[in-house]
Amino acid sequence: MEAHSKRSLIIIVHEIYGINDHINYYKDFLTTEGFDVQIPDLLNNVSFSYEEEDKAYHFFMNEIGFKKSLQAIKQLVETNRKKYEQIFVLGFSIGATIAWLSTEYKVDGIIGFYGSRIRDYSDIEPQCPILLFFSSNEQTFNVLELTQKLQNKKQIQVKVIEAEHGFMNPFSKNYPSCCGNRKGRTIFAPG
Repeated sequence: MEAHSKRSLIIIVHEIYGINDHINYYKDFLTTEGFDVQIPDLLNNVSFSYEEEDKAYHFFMNEIGFKKSLQAIKQLVETNRKKYEQIFVLGFSIGATIAWLSTEYKVDGIIGFYGSRIRDYSDIEPQCPILLFFSSNEQTFNVLELTQKLQNKKQIQVKVIEAEHGFMNPFSKNYPSCCGNRKGRTIFAPG
């Protein structure tokens, strides 16, 4: 076994904006907590500002898509499987849906935040433990309906947070003030 083979790898799957301050924030946080972190660049060096949400969404759906994104995750898992005892996938928004879809790639666990497109794939039966967080105030889908479908599945926990989409992004206007400031701790960080 390699020297660091007992360590855990976390694959962070970014949202439609690409690798940005939000994703790098979690990479830095998880690295300081002792995890190895890899972030596949699903947009191929393209990134968008938060004000370009519509443009970013259409770019992802028309130029990238789920199939291509899943291939990147599958390749990372296969490449790293022998190096790590555990591989986890952490996704935000569209990245949470990609994480949800990666359950078949023999990952050890998945955490997803506000993966609204999971509603299109709610028939999947998880192959690993999954923890999903949704905001109670979503404009694009019925959170209650989706969470009711998912709660009956094995290996899954679903939590609804009284917040807006993007509540885990310390650089978003929807980041709740209860969770620290933009330079402080988040609800994901230990207290």
